[in-house]
Amino acid sequence: MSIPMRPVLAVLAAVAGLIVLDALVFRSGLYTSLLEPDSSTGVFELILRREQQAQPWYGRNLVVTLGDSRFAYYPRVANQQTAATGFSFRHAGVAGTDARAWYYMLRDLDPTRERYRAVVLGVPDYDDEDGSYDIGDDLATLHYVAARLRLSDVIPFSLSFNDPHARWEAFRGSLLKGIVFQRDILAFLSHPRKRLADIALDAGGFEEWTYGYVDSDRNVVGLKIDWTTLTATVPPGREALLDELKRFVLYRPYPQTGRQAAFRRKWFGQLVERYRGTPTKVVFVRLPRGPFPRPDNLVQKKSSSIREFASRPGVLLVDEHAFDSLERPELFKDAFHLNNTGCARLSVMMAQEVGKLLR
Repeated sequence: MSIPMRPVLAVLAAVAGLIVLDALVFRSGLYTSLLEPDSSTGVFELILRREQQAQPWYGRNLVVTLGDSRFAYYPRVANQQTAATGFSFRHAGVAGTDARAWYYMLRDLDPTRERYRAVVLGVPDYDDEDGSYDIGDDLATLHYVAARLRLSDVIPFSLSFNDPHARWEAFRGSLLKGIVFQRDILAFLSHPRKRLADIALDAGGFEEWTYGYVDSDRNVVGLKIDWTTLTATVPPGREALLDELKRFVLYRPYPQTGRQAAFRRKWFGQLVERYRGTPTKVVFVRLPRGPFPRPDNLVQKKSSSIREFASRPGVLLVDEHAFDSLERPELFKDAFHLNNTGCARLSVMMAQEVGKLLR
């Protein structure tokens, strides 16, 4: 039985038309300029543009740092050390992101691979420890990097997810970006004047607000943790801190499957490979882990992919104990994030450690 060709051709034409329309709106930069500034994609794009605009302000000894919200330091304080270190620092990290997102950030931030003297990557540990979920299937990355994905990225980006459902969502979202942006579009159509005002406000002050940002002075003094029973006592009024500890700190070790190691080898591997043979160094920094870091003997970690990278030319590791002195309750505002004093101290110490390595 032959299949009528006219309906098939009509369907193919409709699909092709949809892809072309999607590309005209979302791959041309037309809609990117209208994104909600506080959305995942909007923040990612704001930081990318901020750093692109800042590049001409600095000389050849510019260092860019990438990480999530735990890489809490002040570039303005780090740059007060430039006379001693010889380097200037800028931060292109985005809260909630991981190495997969950092790859796409850096690809568009440094397309010629010659803008930075070093790329500094902040990580919570040099060892590979699988957590409560497979980081390789975290679809949040799609929403951060959606505007950066090219047509040539659709297949490799989709295949970087392990779960079939995650692969499908990544495939359709990277092919047809309107799927990712549909909620943002509806919000824009509901309040277009407010969106345009917010965009104009951020365009005029984002650099000043972020470069001059000062974090909270709150701390977790009074926090006590019993590692034998995996329980905690928190200061009065800090119930949210207790919930955070239970979810992300006070847990029994999960079975170690090697998922974290595989994810790191792929995405850090691509970042390292990108700068192979260039003057740019890739530097790993183990960040302060928390006011009371989990004891190392809670889990048997099977590998250390980051130490493996250190054997390659151009890859450097800051001493993993360089910031142990910051792991104190008075320097943290919650279970993971440094407070104002902690951020300021990390800024000075990180600039000095990285400067020493690069010199």
